[in-house]
Amino acid sequence: MISAIPNLITSRSRRTLIGEWWRSIDQITLSILVCLLGAGLILSMASSPAAAARLDYDNSFYFLYKHMMFVGMGIFGIFIISLLDAVNARRIAVVTLIGSALIMFALPFIGYEVKGATRWVRIGPLGLQPSEFAKPAFIVFAAWMFSIRHRDPNVPAVAIVFAVFFALLALLISQPDFGQSFLLTLGFAAVFFFAGLSLGWLLIILGFSLVGAVAAYFSLGHVKQRVDGFLSPSTSDNYQEDKALEAISSGGFFGKGPGEGRVKYSLPDGNTDFIFAVTVEEFGFLISTMLIILLAAFVVQTFRNALRLNDYFCQLAASGLATLVGMQMIINLYVNLNMAPAKGMTLPFISNGGSSMLALCFTAGLILAFTRRRPGAYEYGR
Repeated sequence: MISAIPNLITSRSRRTLIGEWWRSIDQITLSILVCLLGAGLILSMASSPAAAARLDYDNSFYFLYKHMMFVGMGIFGIFIISLLDAVNARRIAVVTLIGSALIMFALPFIGYEVKGATRWVRIGPLGLQPSEFAKPAFIVFAAWMFSIRHRDPNVPAVAIVFAVFFALLALLISQPDFGQSFLLTLGFAAVFFFAGLSLGWLLIILGFSLVGAVAAYFSLGHVKQRVDGFLSPSTSDNYQEDKALEAISSGGFFGKGPGEGRVKYSLPDGNTDFIFAVTVEEFGFLISTMLIILLAAFVVQTFRNALRLNDYFCQLAASGLATLVGMQMIINLYVNLNMAPAKGMTLPFISNGGSSMLALCFTAGLILAFTRRRPGAYEYGR
């Protein structure tokens, strides 16, 4: 009986919903994604006891159970979104963008403050950060607008996208959240570049980003403190960054072993932003490198599929979303290695963090939806 299950799923004579999904989905991307989520659970198991001990929680695995809940919700979301065709996936993204923007606009009235920033809203027992969902949704919206312009140059798509982009930036800066602003700008610039639009527009984006960064440095104390701390570590308090480097340096090639790390107990964000440092301490350079390769493989495989797609919109959307995941990975690793100022950004699919996990699973679901094998979706014979 059990041996017949694979045949029920893959038999072409049985056109079941799951069977069609399994045949059309990019199974390499899906396999990498499952491995990443599994690795995240293992690393959460390693980092959760230290996080719970720092906060005096009775349950040592409180953060692990919470992470498992969000991973479960994320996997369900990936499956549902990846079932959609490109048009409906785009519609879901646009609706998500509108909803996220409205909630971000209302945050001063309905949100709550954490560490001096009002970025979260309470939805039942969950605290969610709408800006996390706005990023991938905006990338899809930008890809849609540029694809419309590709078909009809008379449509003012560039002006519309820029208007939405600057509106989102204003909402992010008001929270304030410069890390997400920076990542959103990088993703937008990438889609702009992939669309082959004028270099002048791209320079405008970079110019505004530079002006905004300088203005933030001189007008906001916490931004100036982080930048100064990065540029002059000997004269500033860089406790987390120093502890992260201590954890990484103590890990060696094979690590201290699962659960044997000690620096993680004094690393405040060891289960979130600095989970990579905990990974190196306990599992060593070898396993940590494999984790980076796995994350890079997810991005590269998405780009590989995007290059072979015939649909211009799906090409832009998939490559833009892959850029978003890849840049978030690079920024997180740079912060862990003290090569960039701390930005409060998670390691994709690995770190604890409900909003980040759900938003990244939303991103992965969109990628799988846009890269599904449908008649005419890919170049002939590929």
